[in-house]
Amino acid sequence: MDICVVGLGKLGLPLAVQFAAKGHRVTGADCAPGVVAAVNEGRPPFPREAELDERLKRVVAEGRLTATTDTTRAVDRAEAVVLVVPLVTAADGTPDFTLLDSATDAVAAGLRRGTLVAYETTLPVGTTRSRWAHRLEQGSGLVAGRDFGLVFSPERVRTGRVFADLRRYPKLVGGIDARSTRQGVEFYRAVLDFDPRPDLERENGVWALGSAEAAEFAKLAETTYRDVNIALVNQYARYADRCGVDLAEVIEACNSQPYSHLHRPGIAVGGHCIPVYPRLYLWNDPAATVVRAAREANETVPAYAAGLLAGALGGSLAGVGVRVLGAAYRGGVKETAYSGVFPLVEALRAAGAQPWVSDPLYSAAELAALGLPPYRGEPAVAAVLQADHPEYRSLEPADLPGVRVFLDGRRCTDPARWGGVRHLVLGGGGQGR
Repeated sequence: MDICVVGLGKLGLPLAVQFAAKGHRVTGADCAPGVVAAVNEGRPPFPREAELDERLKRVVAEGRLTATTDTTRAVDRAEAVVLVVPLVTAADGTPDFTLLDSATDAVAAGLRRGTLVAYETTLPVGTTRSRWAHRLEQGSGLVAGRDFGLVFSPERVRTGRVFADLRRYPKLVGGIDARSTRQGVEFYRAVLDFDPRPDLERENGVWALGSAEAAEFAKLAETTYRDVNIALVNQYARYADRCGVDLAEVIEACNSQPYSHLHRPGIAVGGHCIPVYPRLYLWNDPAATVVRAAREANETVPAYAAGLLAGALGGSLAGVGVRVLGAAYRGGVKETAYSGVFPLVEALRAAGAQPWVSDPLYSAAELAALGLPPYRGEPAVAAVLQADHPEYRSLEPADLPGVRVFLDGRRCTDPARWGGVRHLVLGGGGQGR
């Protein structure tokens, strides 16, 4: 097949490489000339995506993947078009469709009869049918479902391990009609491989859902579940600190039977997905009080962490230098989308502290450009681990000279290494009081 992938970001580019590796001819379209140039040279435009460097070089060298800024021209010769363009959301979850509208208009201008159009960007329920079908029809003069197939198929992968996740998780596909769904299922079967999953009740592979709305709902539901679960254990962590119980013991005990799937508490919920998609769900369903309460509960954890530090230092952070370890929203990823570092720095400042940020993936100049105060060796008596980078797992007091209190916000360090320094974790049994 000739395939066009629109959006060569951290999810779109691995998808394009995967399709090309299956023997198809792929054109990647992106509005950033620098990204297009890097792809055409076989260079990943972002770091630390497992397998991408080698795979990208191979498919570019073999002529199976090229990139362009001309989306319409790329679509004109494509039998399938996959859109992975970001959906921007406001703080209250209101979606801003500007980028996707522009990409959709460019696709419509080159759309031909018989082409499949698949959206993988997470969307509010109903968007594929009510917005994209109409916009594609308007720009192409064709009729969705009759002249071209239209499906929603959510991405279900994490940056850093995209290729492994593509193999591991079923690919969900739902169309605006039965014909579109069949076309979508056939397409994804031709471009993806799947690992055996004996734990699933159905064979791993491409799963057809009854409609585009069902596929949209599934993505919002699975990510919102995680946010609600994390909010629950974050509240358990506060109670564990009050009653002197180590929550890790409790979670291990609970999860020993198959009906409990408690996650771990953490200093923040960051990234493009978990903090955002519950708000998109609430945009569809504003009466969902559980979802709203969970989102609000998770947003208060950075301030709670600052309070733990203050308690361990005698009740005040006024004038205290605090080193924040990790600007990224999670370990091993150079990405700060909705990272907990921002509310954590704000909470520390509000408590009177002087925070400084360091991260093994970011230079001081990059941190400053993000509005974060870079650590340059200033004296700090407290430190907070915000992102669980692999480099932090062997931390010990010698790595943080002068620090008297260390709060591991991700519970990834070994307390046994921290003799002479007060070592805190969320839900660790009240050490922070």
